[in-house]
Amino acid sequence: MLWTIFLLLNGLFVLVLIWSSRSRQKNEPPLDKGPIPWLGHALTFRKDAAKFLAKMKTKHGDIFTLRVAGKYVTVLLDPDSYDAVLYDSVCLDNSQCKNQLLKRIFSLQLPNIKPTTERRWMEQHFQGLSLSRLSISMNTNLQNLLLNDWKGCSPTEWREEGLFSFCYSLLFRAGYLTFFERRNDATAVYKEFRKFDDLLAKLARCSLKRGKTVMSTQERLWELLSSNWSSEESESNSWQQSYRQFLQEEGVDAEMQNRALLLQLWTTQCNAGPASFWLLGFLLTHPKAMEAVKSEIRGLTLQDRLSTPVFDSVLSETLRLSAAVLISREVVQDKILRMANGQEYHLRRGDRVCLFPFLSPQMDQDIHEEPQMFKYDRFLNEDKTEKKIFYKDGKRLKHYTLPWGAGGNVCVGKEFAVTAIKQFVFLVLTHLDLEMCDREAKLPPVNPSRYGFGIVQPDGDLKVRYRLKKTQHEL
Repeated sequence: MLWTIFLLLNGLFVLVLIWSSRSRQKNEPPLDKGPIPWLGHALTFRKDAAKFLAKMKTKHGDIFTLRVAGKYVTVLLDPDSYDAVLYDSVCLDNSQCKNQLLKRIFSLQLPNIKPTTERRWMEQHFQGLSLSRLSISMNTNLQNLLLNDWKGCSPTEWREEGLFSFCYSLLFRAGYLTFFERRNDATAVYKEFRKFDDLLAKLARCSLKRGKTVMSTQERLWELLSSNWSSEESESNSWQQSYRQFLQEEGVDAEMQNRALLLQLWTTQCNAGPASFWLLGFLLTHPKAMEAVKSEIRGLTLQDRLSTPVFDSVLSETLRLSAAVLISREVVQDKILRMANGQEYHLRRGDRVCLFPFLSPQMDQDIHEEPQMFKYDRFLNEDKTEKKIFYKDGKRLKHYTLPWGAGGNVCVGKEFAVTAIKQFVFLVLTHLDLEMCDREAKLPPVNPSRYGFGIVQPDGDLKVRYRLKKTQHEL
């Protein structure tokens, strides 16, 4: 008993020693190790990353190093200095962070696939003719799902539903049909996917044990997705089968192929639904913005149907307020980080460096006036052209919003995602009467646990009602 107590105390002493041994060296960013040995700031970081990092920015400035669960993380919040991180593939590496998350979240290991090889495959399917085919298929599936839901019902019947549920369900099922082409299990996959998606943040942060709930949800999704492979309904040139073939050529075994399909399901479907929820939610709670978008749609012709500057501004503003990805790199070699203001900082090998564009530039009040407010015309010039020029401290910015990432890791599926959101919103506004059940209702707050994982999700929902328009396309 005494020996056990001695070992525990000795271990605690070692932890305290490790926690307190690091100190800030010359030319290093401000160091904040936090109040708890080893854990440092992990608990407050995980609880609400945006609120916590905003507090640290006020305290330390645009760059600082934090102790987070045994890891030293340097956070950079100066958008003019982001390129020094985004374009450095010598001292910095993003594959370690990615592989760690793949294992934690998806129980997936793909050690032999090079990121450049995978990206080239993705680009083949999200550009040119392949992109056009995917977008046409997505639009067809959206229309079919929306209109088929009303078969056998009175067209004047009002339906009530949470807006988030409505958007996520319809866009997910349409996307699933587009990429996986299985007709009879889209709803079942969606239900299991939502269970898995609700657990994702905890899995990524290792704050959830891999119990029966996690395993059963994953295994059910693996089963549903793998059954598509042998389905006679699937076309020989489908996106899913092409991805399977790519994995086989890279030497990935059958089990990991199934797990990789779940990764791609999440990657392709996790953001469009939430983004559409926020966009329609902002329009419903801002009548002037809704009327501006509807007026633009009414004025569209076949010749200018792709020119929608008002809608594009609404989408850009929505993403500015909701896209909150955390961009991480491992420091694999000691690096001198040169800031835009000329200041130089030393980054230690073995540390991690993170960018959080949601805080800056997207929520930076020195770049965007009243950044917490939704302004549908924020990205419009007076002549209704896209506004691309923004300044901070009198200097024009390259990065004034970064919802899609930047550099060599910009989202490959950006064009498809934008088109899908646009198709969905236009379809809803031209085919449905949509309104809030409570006209005085407000959008629910953000679920703070979702910061760092793409488009944030709401903590709650917005109750809406909708019905088919008496005259289609009437706005």
